[in-house]
Amino acid sequence: MRMGYQDWALLLMLSFLWGGAFFFAAVAVKELPPLTLVLARTGLAALALAVVLRLGGEARPFRAAAIPAFLIMGLLNNLVPFSLLFWAQTMIPSGLASILNATTPIFAIVAAHFLLTDERMALNKAVGVGCGFVGVVVLLGGGLMDGSGFAVVGMLACLGAALSYGLAGTYGRRFRSMQVSPAQVALGQLTATSMMMVPVVCLMDRPWTLAFPGGSVVLAVLGLAFASTALAYVIFFRLLASAGAVNTALVTLLIPASAILLGVLFLGETLAPRHYAGLALICAGLLAIDGRVLDRLRR
Repeated sequence: MRMGYQDWALLLMLSFLWGGAFFFAAVAVKELPPLTLVLARTGLAALALAVVLRLGGEARPFRAAAIPAFLIMGLLNNLVPFSLLFWAQTMIPSGLASILNATTPIFAIVAAHFLLTDERMALNKAVGVGCGFVGVVVLLGGGLMDGSGFAVVGMLACLGAALSYGLAGTYGRRFRSMQVSPAQVALGQLTATSMMMVPVVCLMDRPWTLAFPGGSVVLAVLGLAFASTALAYVIFFRLLASAGAVNTALVTLLIPASAILLGVLFLGETLAPRHYAGLALICAGLLAIDGRVLDRLRR
C-alpha cells in the first residue's frame, strides 16, 4: 500500500508524539513517582479518548466477553511497560530509553514465532532479530564495561517493557474476532489499566501525601496523556486504515530520533557513540524484518 503526502505527515507527527512521550516522562518523573505517573497518563487519556469516540459515534457499550481481554491487554500494553519505562527514566536518558524501546518489533517477532502457529520466523525476520540483539549487546556491553550498574538496570527495565509490548501485540490479535474496533480496544485497555493502577498507586505511592507538582510537571503530564497517548492513538488508527500496518510500523524507526532530539535540546542529555551504534544496528534489524529492503537488494 503506497503512502501519500498526508500519510507521511501523519507518520512524522505520530513519531514526534510518541518520541515526545519519553521527553514528557523525563520531566514528570523528577517530581512524581513512576506508578502515579502511569495512572495519570492512562486515566486522563482514557477520559479524552472516551470523549473523542463519543463525538465520533463509536462509543457503544463494551461487550462483557471483551472485559477480561481488556484487562490482560492493559496489563501487557500499558501497566507493565509504562511502569518499567518511567522507572528506567529515573536512571537513564530519555533518548536511550527510546532506543531500547525500538526493540519492541523484534520481541514481537520472537513471541509470535513461539506462540502463534501462523507467524513463523522467515529468513529476513531471523536476520533482523539477530541485528537487533547485537545492537542490544552493544548498548548493554558499554554500561557493563564502564561500571554504570544503575544504567544497566535501567536499560534492562526498558527491554522488559519492549518484551511486554511484544507480547501485547501477539495477544492483541484476538480482538479481531471479538467485533471490537481498534479505537475501542485503545479505550478499553486504557480504562482497564487505570482501574488496575488505582489500588496499586494508593498502596505504594499514597499520592495524597505527595506535594503538588510544579507547573512544568503538570504540563508534562497533560502532554503525556492528551498528546502522546489519546491524540497519538487517534492518529495511529487513522494511519492503520489509510496506510496499512506495515507502513505504519515505520514509526518505530522514527521515534528514537524525536526522543533524542528533544532530550538534547531541552534536557541537556548526551548519548555515547555506542548508543548511536546500537541504534543503527536495531534500525538495520527493523528494516530487514520489514522485508521490502531485502527484496530491493535482490533486484
